[in-house]
Amino acid sequence: MSGAYILVVDDEPEIRNLVKEILEDEDYEVAMAADGQSARKALRDRRPELILLDIWMPDVDGITLLKEWGEGEGLPCPVIMMSGHGTVETAVEATRLGAYDFLEKPLSLAKLLLTVERGLEVEQLKQENVGLRRHAHAIQEPTGRSPVMLRLREQVKRIAQHDTWVLITGEPGSGRETMARYLHAQSVRRERPFVEVNIGAILKANAAQELFGREEEGRIHYGRLEQAVGGTLFLDEVADMDLEAQAQLVGALDTGSFLRVGGTDPVSIDVRIVAATQHNLEEVVQQGKFREDLFYHLNVVPLHMPPLREHPEDVPELLNFYVDWFVTHEKLPYRHFTVGAQNTLRNHPWYGNVRELKNLVQRLLILGAGDEITQEEVEAALGASDMRSVAGGMESMLALDQPLRQAREAFEKIYLEYQLHQSEGNITRMAKAVGMERTHLYRKLKSLDIEFKDKR
Repeated sequence: MSGAYILVVDDEPEIRNLVKEILEDEDYEVAMAADGQSARKALRDRRPELILLDIWMPDVDGITLLKEWGEGEGLPCPVIMMSGHGTVETAVEATRLGAYDFLEKPLSLAKLLLTVERGLEVEQLKQENVGLRRHAHAIQEPTGRSPVMLRLREQVKRIAQHDTWVLITGEPGSGRETMARYLHAQSVRRERPFVEVNIGAILKANAAQELFGREEEGRIHYGRLEQAVGGTLFLDEVADMDLEAQAQLVGALDTGSFLRVGGTDPVSIDVRIVAATQHNLEEVVQQGKFREDLFYHLNVVPLHMPPLREHPEDVPELLNFYVDWFVTHEKLPYRHFTVGAQNTLRNHPWYGNVRELKNLVQRLLILGAGDEITQEEVEAALGASDMRSVAGGMESMLALDQPLRQAREAFEKIYLEYQLHQSEGNITRMAKAVGMERTHLYRKLKSLDIEFKDKR
């Protein structure tokens, strides 16, 4: 796989060719433009990951281009200015407009390569920080030594070596995104971007622009597909994607190219798609809410994240992981769980999965006192009844920053799982308790992927 895609803009052919040869020797992919007009076209054709921009050109100067490209959403990537007749004022102006650095001609090859390398590293860190800002724990590897987790990690390592699309299923909080990041880190695309899109959080009217970008009044707004070039695009809650965006995505996957919203020229893509959902996509396809052809595109390799209650032997290791994390990153006081406390938590139903466990650890470290977290303290935190433990799961699953439909489904799932437990699997008794006809209840349980056996 080739390195970063770099655009070199300079009106002197000797310099363009020299820089191109130097960069290609370092495994970068290079495009060239001799003037402002061809530079604008190059940006329309494909989003560069770094631009080397000369200041003095025949049609338009580099400072003008820098100002033009930086309007609105800011520069599309790091821009390194080059000039043989630069002044301090010019360098200051370029920096003020967002240029990453300023190189004087004749170019020092060592300085050129070092500046390019650092510019790309800064941009990669910037993109990673955008994706990680809302994630309190950047787990590099899914935690757990249970047989199910060991098999899953080995499976992901094998899958990562093949550039296929992957569909990850599992309950909210079970670690679907962590597994997607782990897959990316094990693949040949590990040095390229990992870009996440939470489909459920995007307004339907903006879905196409978010994914494919747009062109308006000569300006280019790059979508997530182009931001993830060479890397991995993670589509979280893909079942929430509207049918129009699904159709465009199918076209892009079929042809290897797409049109930006408002654009006329196709843009080629090189990206791995990893999708995730809490729903049974086959049933969503049967309901006519998800395209069958897109389902088969995404479901080349299915992965299922088991709920935490199916591998409770991993609970102690997860507890230790989060204690260490909160002590290191949030400076909370160190406390350790007693054997009795760990045993209680191993038998907890964990409706909110790993996310619920993480929230519980944070709460105990903040509110508790003393070196030990005892069984009594854990029981008090969970609550004396099953309903309180269900509420603990609700706290983690019913995040307030998710769409209403998604939050409603999460509540219904927790509520019905609790009622199923209370009725000991007797659907007739459960239907009476929740005030639903038994037929409708069967249908609702199946739609929410709640496993049950009617123990009448």
